[in-house]
Amino acid sequence: MLTLIGILFAVLVLAFAIGCGSSRTVFVPEDSPMRIGPGSTMRVYHRVNGEWTLSNNRITVPEGWYLVPPSYVQE
Repeated sequence: MLTLIGILFAVLVLAFAIGCGSSRTVFVPEDSPMRIGPGSTMRVYHRVNGEWTLSNNRITVPEGWYLVPPSYVQE
């Protein structure tokens, strides 16, 4: 019985530790821009003959650049 209580206690401690140690990112609504963090790589859209085309490769985006929703940019 004492072993069972010890195991349950260890499981609870691990569950709480996992929950407290994680970070969660939430998508920001349209009214707020975001900034790129360190070491960010991503596929990006670029204009080719007036059309937005998704890149085939991932590029490194410099830390501090802004991500803004399409409403911030005039077409």
